[in-house]
Amino acid sequence: MTDITYLKVGRRWHYLTVFIDLYSRLVVGWDLSDSLERHSVIHAFQKAIVRRRPAAGLVVHSDRGIQYASKDFRVRLKQSGCIQSMSRKGNCWDNAVAESFFHTLKTQFIRHHKFLTRYEAELALFQYIEAYYNRRRRHSSNGWMSPAEYENSQAYQKVA
Repeated sequence: MTDITYLKVGRRWHYLTVFIDLYSRLVVGWDLSDSLERHSVIHAFQKAIVRRRPAAGLVVHSDRGIQYASKDFRVRLKQSGCIQSMSRKGNCWDNAVAESFFHTLKTQFIRHHKFLTRYEAELALFQYIEAYYNRRRRHSSNGWMSPAEYENSQAYQKVA
């Protein structure tokens, strides 16, 4: 699942794109950009593909944003063997997992920080997403384990 939200950096708005694995709620790709153009979505998607190396047939769900409907993004999906899924018109519940992530990010982290530069924001987001959210923050949907713990426990169960 993927979505975009806005964050204040200095005097300008910046846009955070995330790709979240619905299985474990792990943020598998993300990018911060000063533009709402498709490039940030493509960059975050490429990070997710490199990190996960999914088999063909992976469903990638988004809203109906122009970034996700762009030819460049659809070509990247096809090259990666992914299937595109988009929300129903006017139905925000389809992206509830991403919206929940953004709510958590903004209420637990962003509201307590003021970023003066993009570098400062990217460093803080890296620490929050990669070190805290993915590795330590517990999720009710994962039996109160972090996304990384959940994936490790499931991998262990498959091997055992």
